[in-house]
Amino acid sequence: MKPRLGTRLRYAVALAATVTIAAGGQVDEYRVKAAFLYNFAKFVEWPAQSFNGAGDPLTICVLGENPFGRGLVEIIRGQVAGGRRLAVRQVADVRQAGGCHILFVSSSERSRSRSILETLNPAGVLTVGESEGFAAEGGVMNLKLEGGRIRIEVNLEAANRGHLRISSKLLSLALIVKQ
Repeated sequence: MKPRLGTRLRYAVALAATVTIAAGGQVDEYRVKAAFLYNFAKFVEWPAQSFNGAGDPLTICVLGENPFGRGLVEIIRGQVAGGRRLAVRQVADVRQAGGCHILFVSSSERSRSRSILETLNPAGVLTVGESEGFAAEGGVMNLKLEGGRIRIEVNLEAANRGHLRISSKLLSLALIVKQ
């Protein structure tokens, strides 16, 4: 018997969220964050106009310094979400973010995150950060390292502006923040 979607999501996110990122644990924080990005691709719905056609991939972009190394590419290699293959792209500037569906804003861009969020057209882009206050500044999600665990923060106003539908199962595991 296959586990229900909600059970699978809860298991996947709980597993990633409870992995200790302690010095002795040797678990790579960015492997865990890459797993979160992959799961976000499965549990967020994008507006149809975010894609040019049925064959377009769902693209995860990394803005700023790439902390994942090859880890993100390895995790999504050959994976499909919502009937679309997943792709990864590095972008040096927010103006290159056209065609990105998930935009991970690296902590190297912390000083520019407010400017990035103001410049970006939010329609159809799931912005995910890792810096304190990212979601409160207008990002859709933030992956916050707290007590050796990754916590998910979600800004529902930003998600609504981007016409993104986040699974209620995913929202039940997140801390909702306001702008």
